[in-house]
Amino acid sequence: MTRKQSKPALELHPVETTTEMQLPYAVEGIKAGFPSPAQDYSDIAIDLNKELIRNPSGTFFARVSGNSMRDEGLDDGDILVIDKSLEPQDGDTAVCFIDGEFTLKYIRMEKGRVWLVPANPEYPEIRITEENHFMIWGVVTYSIRHHRKKRNR
Repeated sequence: MTRKQSKPALELHPVETTTEMQLPYAVEGIKAGFPSPAQDYSDIAIDLNKELIRNPSGTFFARVSGNSMRDEGLDDGDILVIDKSLEPQDGDTAVCFIDGEFTLKYIRMEKGRVWLVPANPEYPEIRITEENHFMIWGVVTYSIRHHRKKRNR
């Protein structure tokens, strides 16, 4: 059985944490029910560098290419925050390097075996064997997606 191939390139970008941009922050959260008239604006701000990046020297951004993780809510074009310093655990979403290509999958570890599991039934699971050139490159900690889709004009 052959693996369904996705776009081969994963563009990695190191993070730049020397810049700071304070954005207004809704401290009480955003209610998905009825809005609260008591919270119009807040003086508290958030810096996404400090919120999303724990280890700047080991953190990278990358853009999702392909749709093998679509049922996890990771779509083509979404931006990933990847931390290379984290020890991968069973169930993590990770960027892996296998046989010369990067891929984004869940990691399943069982009885000394590693599987790469897609979140799209159109793609097969990949069992890692000794013949594979393989490494878990980094663990995905956050994803950023564009919610306002392009409209047909």
